[in-house]
Amino acid sequence: MSQLKEYYQKEVVPGLFETFKYKNIMQVPKLDKVVLNMGLGEAIHNIKLLDSAAEELKTIAGQHPVITRAKKSIAVFKLREGMPIGCMVTLRRNRMYDFFYKLVNIALPRVRDFRGLSGKALDGHGNYSLGIKEQIIFPEIDFDKIDRIKGLNIAVVTTAKTDEEGKELLRLLGMPFHN
Repeated sequence: MSQLKEYYQKEVVPGLFETFKYKNIMQVPKLDKVVLNMGLGEAIHNIKLLDSAAEELKTIAGQHPVITRAKKSIAVFKLREGMPIGCMVTLRRNRMYDFFYKLVNIALPRVRDFRGLSGKALDGHGNYSLGIKEQIIFPEIDFDKIDRIKGLNIAVVTTAKTDEEGKELLRLLGMPFHN
């Protein structure tokens, strides 16, 4: 069992149960999944860029990414329906907990001038989204082997019903909020 999952069961569940006065242990929110997404608009012109992004995402997540394709044609961007334009990975169970631990304790502190994450990025149902401008904050990425800096979107999906519950869950799991 992952270290963060064990911490969740022993420390976070009792804390949330006491804070929100749940009637049943099954009402306590938990992490559902973590979705990593790299959108690459430049992949229209340079398909090798998509291959390197998929390889980096595989290294970061420890799971093979899915190539995402355009849903609509947009003539201004020379984009046709079905063209590959990005890649994504959905992490669940132990891989999700391992990645979340690595994100909070290793990757985010490596961000330049990091003062914490905004507490306002929750979507109304307790899910949190954040964007990372540089994939090089992850220790698995070898700085010498990357061809260009790429961004990364991370969505942390929880079973919380409100933003207040979701934020408290993430705060207890170690997410560094500044407000």
